[in-house]
Amino acid sequence: MYLKNPAAIERKSMEIIRQGLAGVSFDERELEIVKRMIHTTGDFDYKNLVVFKNNAVDVGITLLTKGCSIFTDTRMAWAGINKRALEKSGSNLRCYIDDEGVKMLAQKNGTTRASAAIDIACKDKVDIYVIGNAPTALFRVGELLKQGKIAPSLIIGVPVGFVGAAEAKDFIRELEIPSITTRGTKGGSNVAASIVNALLYMAVGR
Repeated sequence: MYLKNPAAIERKSMEIIRQGLAGVSFDERELEIVKRMIHTTGDFDYKNLVVFKNNAVDVGITLLTKGCSIFTDTRMAWAGINKRALEKSGSNLRCYIDDEGVKMLAQKNGTTRASAAIDIACKDKVDIYVIGNAPTALFRVGELLKQGKIAPSLIIGVPVGFVGAAEAKDFIRELEIPSITTRGTKGGSNVAASIVNALLYMAVGR
């Protein structure tokens, strides 16, 4: 016999995760983020990797409660964000990775599409940048922030990989902006989406 009901499966998963998080130093709201990251990846190491800076969770919940603009670097992160909760929050979700203008700009500048998408997005008012895949995109967010060309309220930066991922996240943590990041090489679009979903569920429910 095995569990078949989706809600029962999630409840059981969260019970197991709670048991594995005994003794951690996160506050209750941060813990909801960590639990969702572990639930998404099956990896308890995230309790040691996630870094919350400058009341990032409270900032995110406040933004999503009143409705805000969210940018994702990949369609995978975009797809993983709960659209029903997003609609309840009155927020909008943008991803420019497959725009023709982004492709052309990337070719012109000799950079990645993800980085070029940040340059396109900076013309809009983005409240939350969500970067789960491309270190170049997270670096570009930090560069534009330092140049005063963007002014987001929150950065969720968890790109995965061995080239630039750890360094990009270190760079963001040096900046005085609310952020949720991971240390080292781990992360990914699914992790980025799980963080947004956890914030949404705390802000407006499912």
